[in-house]
Formats: sequence, structure tokens, C-alpha cells
Amino acid sequence: MTGPIRVVLADDQRVVRDGLALLLGLLPGVEVLDSACDGDQAVELARRLRPDVVLMDLRMPRCDGVAATRLLREQCPEIKVIVLTTYADDRSVLDALRAGARGYLTKDAGAAQINETLRRVVNGQAVIDPAVAQHVINAIAPDEGSPEPPPLPDALTPREIEVLTLIADGQSNAEIARSLVISEATVKSHINRLLSKTGVRDRAQAVGYAYRHGLARPD
Repeated sequence: MTGPIRVVLADDQRVVRDGLALLLGLLPGVEVLDSACDGDQAVELARRLRPDVVLMDLRMPRCDGVAATRLLREQCPEIKVIVLTTYADDRSVLDALRAGARGYLTKDAGAAQINETLRRVVNGQAVIDPAVAQHVINAIAPDEGSPEPPPLPDALTPREIEVLTLIADGQSNAEIARSLVISEATVKSHINRLLSKTGVRDRAQAVGYAYRHGLARPD
């Protein structure tokens, strides 16, 4: 690309935001446009400023980094997200990548590594910090010698399973929409499909189905 890489920062700690802005400001060919204190503000800034990259923390109030990344993928797919976080557990890494992050770094990363990651991601590559790469393998591969996971019942999709699990939790359509960061209309479509696939008539029967198939979360 020509011109500087335009970046928006998102982190709930002001000292981290200020430090990152200072660090990135010293890198040649990088321009920090603004910074956000949570995921909602990060999405709003990204939609307004149209940066090349959002450098995203994961744990933030109101709207966390995973939800914000998912919103950006849906609303501004041309904007790349690089996660920069202290969390490197299997679930955090996989959730961020599934949400659409194109890079994943821990806050141990130095200026040179951040700079290289910015440039590679802008050029269409995906970059995962070697320090967390093993977590991706752990998250997607079964343990050695363990059986393959069973197929989903009645050809339900992973998203339909998520919706069914939240129904079993007692969530309304509006609450499910907020939990999954989708519209209520999309929730209704998922419910209609899963009712048709499972042969149940209503939400009450769907809850029973979820418990019979081990899809309801324990209290």
C-alpha cells in the first residue's frame, strides 16, 4: 500500500493506550488516528475514521474485543483487526480468530514485531505470535489418542447449537441477539431452522431437546 498505515487503538487502560500511541508514533510509516477505551468506541471510531488496522485489546467493559472484532468484520470488512492482549489461553485465541482477527499478539511484543505484524496484515497475511501459536493447535486439534468429536445432532450448525444453548439458558430472542451480536431477525431464522431440523414444536420442547443431547450448560 502507499501512504502510512492508519491505526486506531482500543484498550481500556489509558496508560496502555498512551504508551502504544507513543510507541507507534515512533514507527516510520505508521499513523495513529485515535484511541478507544472499549469495543463500542472502537467500532464507532473505525466506522468514522476508516483506519487500515484496529489494534484491539480483548478484555474491555461493555463491548469486549471479540464482540467488537465480529462487528467490524460484519460492518467494515476492509478494516483489519490485530489483537494485542495479555491473554494467550486457548479460548481467547480461538474466539478472536473466529471473530475475524487477522493478527494476534501478546503485550510482550516489541516495536519491531508490532511493526512487522501491521505491515503483513495490511498486505493480506494472517499473523499469530509464535508464543500463542501452540494455543491455536491445542484449541482445534483433539488430544493424541482421543476420539474424534461426535457429529452435531440433526445436522444442526454450530450457530444453531449456540442459539439452542442460549434458549436453554432462558434467554429471550433479544438477549440472544445481544449475546451473539446479531439481529433479532437472524435469531428468529436460526430458531425456525433448528425447530424444523429437530422436530420440536416450541421453545419448551427445544429446552428438553437441549438437555437430552447435552447441549444445555450446567448451572
